[in-house]
Amino acid sequence: MVKEKADCIDSGTEYCPCKLAESGECILCSQLQGKCFCDCVNWNGVCIYQEFHDNGMKAKPGRKATTCKVISSELIEENLIMIKFNIPHKLALDLVKPGSYIFIRTDKNHFFDVPISIMNSDIENNIITLVIEVRGVKTKKLKDIKAGGVIVIRGPYWNGIFGRDNILNQKEGNCLVLANGIGLAPMMPVIRKLVSNKNEVDLYIDTSPFKNNFAKEYVEEFGIIPRQTHLIEKGKLSDEGRLIIKNLIKDKNIKLIHLAGADILTYSVIEYLDELDRGDILLSCCNNFKMCCGEGVCGTCTARFSGHRVKRFCKLQGEPRSIFEGRRLI
Repeated sequence: MVKEKADCIDSGTEYCPCKLAESGECILCSQLQGKCFCDCVNWNGVCIYQEFHDNGMKAKPGRKATTCKVISSELIEENLIMIKFNIPHKLALDLVKPGSYIFIRTDKNHFFDVPISIMNSDIENNIITLVIEVRGVKTKKLKDIKAGGVIVIRGPYWNGIFGRDNILNQKEGNCLVLANGIGLAPMMPVIRKLVSNKNEVDLYIDTSPFKNNFAKEYVEEFGIIPRQTHLIEKGKLSDEGRLIIKNLIKDKNIKLIHLAGADILTYSVIEYLDELDRGDILLSCCNNFKMCCGEGVCGTCTARFSGHRVKRFCKLQGEPRSIFEGRRLI
């Protein structure tokens, strides 16, 4: 029996143990799940139970809200906003990692918190750049943000992508990034990490439903020329997408594919790689589960799997293939 690779994104950080430990729902620690023996799902060099014990059998303080000054707020397309704001240096460092995101609001009411992935964290000038697609009540409030004003953020959070270890461990290889729509924003920290690890990155983007590539300026800083294509057609991977993957696997021996888009893109690529019998190619993808609290408490991000297992995907870090196994598209 092969044990499923799973990890908690907060394990070993200053935010562990969290409220899940108090309620007997820790993702990793068997003893904090109410069992009588020690059998960690994934050892991270820190005993979560010991940390919980030393902290007086209670959770450590969670993320705090921070008020930030807005540098600019630009409507770059209809229903597409780019916001830049100042941030404390430590937060800028924390949010440079692939998969980083924050909760942001302009209203005093905490119900207006909305999770947004980080597009760019400038650690020299302590400036965060976000690109936000306006779709509902919460994001419509963000259209009111003006330069010189303030916003309230809560973070840092890091589980905005699955397969993060595949990205961090990939070095001096050939990688393919397929990005669609608003997924162009969270792909940037991934590209930054892959390039810093001396990987060669081929980037193919499908900007629909938007007109322009709003990430072009940031991509070109890494010397990468994005190629425009059409990735999804009638709910499936397009013929262009299939050809891109097949040819690059053959010509460049691709080691990792990062999928920055909707679940339908990830699911379709996994199916196609299975057709090619290329389960050896590593994957990473966007975490598109709905988020509300970010702490595994509210249940908004949960999904049920075989064996009556409930997984909290705001914290659970896993492989895209295992996460999408047996799931149908939403």
